[in-house]
Amino acid sequence: MFNVVQWSKPLSAAIFVLVCFQLSSASSAHQTSTLPAQQKAFPDAPQPRQITDADNPQHATLTGTVFDTNHDVLQGATITLAGSSGLSRTVQSGNDGQFEFSSLPPDVYKLTASAPGMTSFTASEVSLGAGETRIVPPITLSVSGVITSVNVTSSPEQVSEQQMHIALQQRVGGVIPNFYSTYDWNAPPMLPKQKVQLSIRSIFDPVAMLSVAGLAGAEQYKNIFPAYGSGIGGYGKRYGAAFANHASGIFLGRAVYPAIFHQDPRYFYRGKGSIRSRAFYAIAAAVVARGDTGHWQPNYSRVLGNFSAAAISNLYYPAADRGASLVLFNGLASTGADAAANLIREFLLKRITSHVPAGENSEP
Repeated sequence: MFNVVQWSKPLSAAIFVLVCFQLSSASSAHQTSTLPAQQKAFPDAPQPRQITDADNPQHATLTGTVFDTNHDVLQGATITLAGSSGLSRTVQSGNDGQFEFSSLPPDVYKLTASAPGMTSFTASEVSLGAGETRIVPPITLSVSGVITSVNVTSSPEQVSEQQMHIALQQRVGGVIPNFYSTYDWNAPPMLPKQKVQLSIRSIFDPVAMLSVAGLAGAEQYKNIFPAYGSGIGGYGKRYGAAFANHASGIFLGRAVYPAIFHQDPRYFYRGKGSIRSRAFYAIAAAVVARGDTGHWQPNYSRVLGNFSAAAISNLYYPAADRGASLVLFNGLASTGADAAANLIREFLLKRITSHVPAGENSEP
């Protein structure tokens, strides 16, 4: 028989521990079941804020507005921003004409703007520092005009060929060459190859050859350069000298020197302004030319061409007529003849010249 007193104490202790354990589990279960209710009681509790790239204090922002020439906002303009480090972004202006570039790293940027049918715009370089916000001055785009009648997608060679083709079709009364007049103020320049080709066509044009023959006949009739003699021999010498002057003046003044100095050998018809201003422009064109870049500059080509041809004439004129005086006289005479020819081009030839391009564009 076991001792009841010895087992009663351990049994009481075990029961006590079991009861405490059950109470503890119930308390935990109660806390677990009430936690969702507590969370539902605070539905508007603030959540942790997400950090975006735009919050980087090192980034910059560039904004602006695009207008047209009527000072109306321009929607849909394409704005391109290019950084010196190679970064490039493009946006379009909104309904209010505004645009924005954000999250930009510090750099030096170049901004350009364009729109269909409008001229393009390039702003000065913009330097943006860390965290800087910059508003560029208002950008104004104007409607682009007709720049040229030539297809702008053509190569420079094709454009130059087309310009020469236009020139070769122009004849006064459909007969007399008017190759070196252009009635498009914005006509693109010709390449050196086409300048040479046009000069050769001009030198050997049948009408030009007849003109030289007529000049030689007039010199024969007036007995100019008597050392040449009379008769067929004298006429042949006069014709040879006149043709040499004609060929050297055109080839040097309208091909060789224009290619060297990058100048346009054509006369650009002005067609606008007072008679006095147009006359002054025509006379000045004998000593002022348009460069292939479109800028006006001294007409080295024609002036040097005239005096070079005059110097070469010392090789074939009679010995009694040679010398510096011959060079000076012929050079000045040729330059004066250019001025007179320009006056005729400006005031008379356009209305009687065939194949003047449709939609000709005189000075703006």
